[in-house]
Amino acid sequence: MYKRKDYFYKKAKEEGFRSRAAYKLIEIQKKYKIFKKGDYVLDLGCAPGGWIQVVLKFIGKDGRIKGIDLLDVKPFKEENVEIIKGDIYEYNFENEKFDVIISDMAPNTSGIKHADYYRSFELCEYAFKIAQNCLKNNGNLVMKIFQGKEFNELRGVLKKNFKEVSVFKPKSSRSSSVETYIVCKGKSL
Repeated sequence: MYKRKDYFYKKAKEEGFRSRAAYKLIEIQKKYKIFKKGDYVLDLGCAPGGWIQVVLKFIGKDGRIKGIDLLDVKPFKEENVEIIKGDIYEYNFENEKFDVIISDMAPNTSGIKHADYYRSFELCEYAFKIAQNCLKNNGNLVMKIFQGKEFNELRGVLKKNFKEVSVFKPKSSRSSSVETYIVCKGKSL
């Protein structure tokens, strides 16, 4: 078992972030510069909203963010945030074009490693499908994945669709966690 109230959990509470995951996205942004002022961002699996808080700092008042999750998300006071309570598999994003798509989605884990890794892969596969349809040319995609046997297959597909594909494990991730992030920059047609 991990220690829930670890350093990053406490730091998030002290600094007003809704989750410790905020620091993961801060590290990703620092290393890869995925957001810029004025970007339109889609956050898949946005609850409780920690990543939205981070994105807002980088996109500024001229940017916009849309978040979707099955869970309730406490409303934001900022007018450039839209939250949808819903299922990514049922929501139609087809009429929108985003500069960046981010996903911190994870499956409900069963404790059966292969099954959990495969469900994580499926979520990433669907996030990529959304990106194929809704991410602007030269846009960026960030996804959390559990590294199972399908990982290299997914990375290979992504390398054919983005100029840069990197694998990154933030220091703010628990050392015992199997999660890692795939950072894809520069969607190419």
